[in-house]
Amino acid sequence: MHHLLLLPFLLLLAAPSFAQDDSEDEVKNPSPQRWSITESHQIEIDGQPFAYESLVETIHLRDEADVPTAEFVCYSYFAQKDVAPQQRPVVFAFNGGPGSASVWLHLGVLGPRVVQVPSDADAAGAPPYPLVDNPHTLLRVADLVMIDPIGTGMSRVVGEGVDEDHWGVDEDAQSVAGFIREWLTRHKRWASPKYILGESYGGIRGPLLVRELQSGFNAVALNGLILISPALTMERVDGQDNDAAYATALPTYAATAWYHKALPDRPEKLEPFLEEVRQFAQAEYIPALFAGRDLPAEQRARVLDKLHRYTGLSKQYLDRAHLKVSTNRFRRELLRDRGLVVGRLDTRYTGSEFDEVGEVPSGDPFGSGVAGAYVAAFHHYLQTELGASLPRPYQVMSGDAGSEWKRPEDLDSAFSGYLDVTPAIARGMMDNPGLRLFVGNGYYDIATTFYAAENNLARSTVPMDRVTLRNYEAGHMMYAHHPSFAALAQDLIDFVVAGSRN
Repeated sequence: MHHLLLLPFLLLLAAPSFAQDDSEDEVKNPSPQRWSITESHQIEIDGQPFAYESLVETIHLRDEADVPTAEFVCYSYFAQKDVAPQQRPVVFAFNGGPGSASVWLHLGVLGPRVVQVPSDADAAGAPPYPLVDNPHTLLRVADLVMIDPIGTGMSRVVGEGVDEDHWGVDEDAQSVAGFIREWLTRHKRWASPKYILGESYGGIRGPLLVRELQSGFNAVALNGLILISPALTMERVDGQDNDAAYATALPTYAATAWYHKALPDRPEKLEPFLEEVRQFAQAEYIPALFAGRDLPAEQRARVLDKLHRYTGLSKQYLDRAHLKVSTNRFRRELLRDRGLVVGRLDTRYTGSEFDEVGEVPSGDPFGSGVAGAYVAAFHHYLQTELGASLPRPYQVMSGDAGSEWKRPEDLDSAFSGYLDVTPAIARGMMDNPGLRLFVGNGYYDIATTFYAAENNLARSTVPMDRVTLRNYEAGHMMYAHHPSFAALAQDLIDFVVAGSRN
C-alpha cells in the first residue's frame, strides 16, 4: 500500500538541530526539551484515508533538585479524530531484553507502518525490505507511545545520572513509571484510559509497572495490561534445569516436531494434539520427573514411549537424557538427521551448523533471519518518515544493560529463588477491579513457552474472569507470521475497545 505524507512540518524546540552532535556540555546540562519533531501523515485503512501525527520527543526524569538525570527519547502517535483526549485510550508499549529498544513491536505490529518479512519462516535476506501501511495498527483505537528504556534506542542518562539507577528489575520499573507520569502530564492525558503493553522481558516490566503506577495515593489506575510472549516466572524460561521448565516446554517441543513433520505418528490437527500433550505433562510427566530413580520400570517405559511420540526424539536419546531434554538440546537434536537446527524464538526457522555432532546450537536462525530487516527499516523510517536524524548510534540492543541488570531487592540474597511477577499482576487486579489482562503466546516460541504462561496463571490468584489468553501458530514475535499478525492485531484492538468503554 502507498504511504502518503501530507503537509509535513518540522517543529524544533530548544535545540538548533536534532542531528547536531552531542557535546559534553549537552550531556551534562541537557536542554529542557531538546528534541521535538512532529510530522503529519496519512495511510489507507479499509479504503479510507486515516490521518495521524507522529511525535519524536525528549522527556526528562529529574532529581529532587529538579535537575535532569535521564533522557527518554520516545515515539508517540496521535490519531486526528474528533474525540476528546480524555476519551481516547493511550497504550504505552515496549520490548524486553532487558536492554532492547522498542523497534520490534513498533515496526512489527503496533505502528501505522510495518516492515514485512517472509511469513513462512524464510530469512528476510538482503535489503531492500518492504515498509508498508498497517491497516491493523492499534492507532485505530488508541494513541501509541513507543518507549525505549534508558540505555536503549536514543534514551540515556544525562547530568549526574548513572545507568545503574535504571538497570535492574526494580530500578527499571521505577524509571519507566517515572517516564509514563511525565508523559501524561506533558500531554494532559491523565484522564485517558491507559494500557501497558510489553513483550518478552516486557512481561516482567509490565506487571512491575502495575505495581509502581497503582501503588499509594498518587496512583495511576490502569485499564489493561497486555503481555506478548511474556517471561512471567523465570523458573519456566528456557535453559533452566528443573522439572517445571522441562514440563512446560514439552508442548512446544510437540508443536515444533508437528510443524517439521518429525513425529512418528503425526496427527492431522495441531491444537487437539497439544491438549493431549498438556494433559500428559501434568498427569504423567511431572510425577515421573519428581520420582526420579524411584520411578517403576514399567511406568518409565510408558513415559518414554509417549515422549518419543510427542517430541519425535528417539527413545535411546530420551533414555540417555533421563527423560529430561533442555531446550537447546532439543533444538539441535530434532532435525539432526536433516543437518538442521531449529530456532529459539521461533522454532519454525531452521539453520545449519559448522558440523553435525554438536550438543547445542551456536545461534538462533530466527534472529539472524529477521533482525537485519527490522534494524535497517527502522533507521530508514526514523530518518525519512519521522524526520529525525541520528546524532549518535541508535541502540537496538544494549549488551551492557543486559549484563549489568540487577536482581530485585527482595530476591537479592544468597539463597533467593526465581523472579515471579504473577503476584504483582494478581495484586494489581485485586486493587483495581477495572484492570484486565491480555496474554498472547506463540506455539513455536521455545524461549517463553505458551504452556508456561498458562501454567503460571493457573497456579496464581489472578482473577481469570478478567483474563484473555490467546495462542498463535507462530513464535516469540508472532507478528512475523502474517496470519498471526492479523489475528493478534485484531485481538489487541478488541481488548482495548472492550476495556475503554464507560
